[in-house]
Amino acid sequence: MSKKKKKYYTVWKGHHTGIFESWDDCKAQIKNFEGAQYKSFETFDAAKKALNGNYRDYIGNSKKFMSGLSQEQLKKIGQPNYHSISVDAASSGNPGVMEYRGVDTKSKKQLFIQGPFQEGTNNIGEFLALVHGLSYLKKHQSDRIIYTDSKTAMSWVKKKTCNTKLERNEKNKALFELVERAISWLNLNTYNTTIVKWETKAWGEIPADFGRK
Repeated sequence: MSKKKKKYYTVWKGHHTGIFESWDDCKAQIKNFEGAQYKSFETFDAAKKALNGNYRDYIGNSKKFMSGLSQEQLKKIGQPNYHSISVDAASSGNPGVMEYRGVDTKSKKQLFIQGPFQEGTNNIGEFLALVHGLSYLKKHQSDRIIYTDSKTAMSWVKKKTCNTKLERNEKNKALFELVERAISWLNLNTYNTTIVKWETKAWGEIPADFGRK
């Protein structure tokens, strides 16, 4: 069995900021800290450089990729529609500490963020992010489209339900209350926003990605 590669965690915003050498230490800084900003790196030097830089410059750009698509396929898919917002979630564990956010697709300016929540899942986060995005665009009377890289979230929103198998408990009570609010919003509101699947293979990670893969 191969040895797990060591990671370093940069915390830009948290109870304490800096570089931490374990996920547990990093988690202690972001737990119950609204708007926490953090990301993992493979080397200490990279983490140190990031700490001295801008958080936004490191989110959504963490992974170079080989699309595996032909030029013809890439041409057919085309480019993203930048008159849009993008949403995504991140969960450290399943279940684990989860958060989600929405950003402007082109500038990657953060429009909203929620979490971290205890004992959540990525699917729940993706669902909440999408509903939050729909609510955000309706509130601002925006005709922008919304991108998500989660087919599961798109399905749940369409069915107006959160079909999770995660059990409710005291630790994730607040998260499930938010889920109930999201379902209620879907049932009480109409929207004209077009939901579009982000083409990860062609475009790379969605701009709202937290960069912790």
